[in-house]
Amino acid sequence: IHGAPQPKITKFTMGNPHGDFTHRVALIPLRKVQVRHNALEALRISVNKRLADKLGEANYCLRIKVYPHVVLRENKMMAFAGADRLQEGMRRAFGKPVGLAARVEPGKPIAEVEVKAEGVEAAKEALKVGASKLPTPCAVEVSPIGQAAG
Repeated sequence: IHGAPQPKITKFTMGNPHGDFTHRVALIPLRKVQVRHNALEALRISVNKRLADKLGEANYCLRIKVYPHVVLRENKMMAFAGADRLQEGMRRAFGKPVGLAARVEPGKPIAEVEVKAEGVEAAKEALKVGASKLPTPCAVEVSPIGQAAG
């Protein structure tokens, strides 16, 4: 492949990465699937916007946990009269790069939000809205962040 296209998703960490948070809310896919980079970007934008509106920039940390490595190719076919004389069908049908995708395993988080206890409901709602942008059913999982014993 001559050159993979640039991923549409540019930022993988948003909000306050150095905050002192107590809970982690994760978006867990239920099936093995490939998620296109524009779907990841749509997820990031919608979740980040909802969290910023509800909690404020300093009260959460959103992380996208997958990276789109897989190059998607398409063998474009012509669709007009007389196209059959110009095309080669499946001969040399390697295709041109059209996008990127991330392979996602069931049970591994796609996105995680770290919040304080009072922001858990807002984070769950934001991730449910973000899950609608993905091509697979997802579960939202809440867990406390373990503090180091000391």
